[in-house]
Amino acid sequence: MYQTPPQTRAVPVNVNRQPSDNASAKVNGNALNDEQIYQWINELVTGTNREKALLELGKKREQYDDLALVLWNSFGVITVLLEEIISVYPFLDPPNLSASTSNRVCNALALLQCVASNVQTRSLFLKANLPLYLYPFLSTNARQRSFEYLRLTSLGVIGALVKNDTPEVINFLLTTEIVPLCLNIMEISSELSKTVAIFILQKILLDDQGLNYICTTFERFHTVATVLAKMIEQLAALTVSGANGKPVTGQGQASSNSSGRLLKHVVRCYMRLSDNIEARKALANILPEPLRDGTFSSILQDDIATKRCLVQLLANINE
Repeated sequence: MYQTPPQTRAVPVNVNRQPSDNASAKVNGNALNDEQIYQWINELVTGTNREKALLELGKKREQYDDLALVLWNSFGVITVLLEEIISVYPFLDPPNLSASTSNRVCNALALLQCVASNVQTRSLFLKANLPLYLYPFLSTNARQRSFEYLRLTSLGVIGALVKNDTPEVINFLLTTEIVPLCLNIMEISSELSKTVAIFILQKILLDDQGLNYICTTFERFHTVATVLAKMIEQLAALTVSGANGKPVTGQGQASSNSSGRLLKHVVRCYMRLSDNIEARKALANILPEPLRDGTFSSILQDDIATKRCLVQLLANINE
């Protein structure tokens, strides 16, 4: 099922391009001029301390916007990253993943996220079917921290792919099982993983082919709407409990902020679904009551954009 990408050769690459959105956070210069990068790549591919190389190269991705180009075009690097990922599969079922093993494979995934984020390597990343190697991690239901960290880091790679609203990415994801995987994570994972998963779902919905895919059959729409409704129920319970002075999570302001981020994405998903005529009719009957009765007024008091989105959603379904 999985296809290993062809081996690549270290060849000169064109780095004379417009910087990405996060380029302002990088240092001047480029990864091609950093000798340490090549030392760690050599250690990664042929050395004896691959784990250290993964960690050090991961640090370098915070410095250089073009590190993805060096990683992709350096002989053996992508193959090594895939070896690291595949080596963890036996620990998924039955679930037996240690913290150290989880950290190591997450460092490999962080380098894949670097490749997925770059405009010049993103298409190559998709053509090699590399996202499919992450799906076994997204399919896990174990609640241990090591598995949660693995799901979250894998979601980060998919999130990097969808961040730039590329139709090619959406088309690829729709031909795979990413939607049900995200829906499952939205039900069983931590708030942070839920937030990334619903961000991915929102990006898929914002694309016309994504909206059409989910609204083509009532079963797909109903599955998505059911999970969104469960999230609203959970957020409403947290909000009511907090208003009564009984925080459920004990996380204070941090929990409130994460709940606000989740709510923002849920509202936008509902809003986008309402752009489909048939979905709009259905939402008129099934939209959760907490979105109608002001339950989230306190959470949204400083979020003007989401408040406007909710008002527009209610206007759409009441037409």
